[in-house]
Amino acid sequence: MAVPQNRVTRSRRNMRRSHDALVASNPAECPNCGELKRPHHVCGACGHYDSREVVATAKEVDLDEDAA
Repeated sequence: MAVPQNRVTRSRRNMRRSHDALVASNPAECPNCGELKRPHHVCGACGHYDSREVVATAKEVDLDEDAA
């Protein structure tokens, strides 16, 4: 059974955990709509990435009333 030979002090334990903190993201402004978005991700508001539309938004999609 794994039992520690010596006690790990609070100082050594906390020094080991010093790199585990979460870092706040740095949102960038979408060049198309101006909303904040994560870098290198598709904009959730307009669906654009790298100056082109890659995801159609819900208001742009035309659904027939018969199909819906």
